[in-house]
Amino acid sequence: MLEEGLSYQQETIVEESDTADKVASGALPVYGTPTMIGFIENTALNSVVSDLEDAQTTVGTKVDIRHLSPTPVGEKVTCSVELTEVNGSQLTFDVTVEDEHTKIGEGTHVRYIVDEEKFMDKIER
Repeated sequence: MLEEGLSYQQETIVEESDTADKVASGALPVYGTPTMIGFIENTALNSVVSDLEDAQTTVGTKVDIRHLSPTPVGEKVTCSVELTEVNGSQLTFDVTVEDEHTKIGEGTHVRYIVDEEKFMDKIER
């Protein structure tokens, strides 16, 4: 059973493939915002996956994130999520992303619990 207050954290190292110039979101070789958002979504997914039923997963539906500071290749990045609201199948997370020196991102992320088979059936229609 998912409860508000659940928290989870993951770490990664910024690779060249994660930079804004490589993910087409900018021209500079620093941690790209799309890459950071993907890391946030993955951290939120992993925070609840062990509490879901076998046929369930979560899908992201809303990201409200501010990217606050650049991070160079080779630096460790830590994403922390806290489940702040459970409203039926809707899960809302507060998120913070930090590198080795400062907070680089913050905001909220919303995911929904879905039945994997039913969700994929929508594609086939």
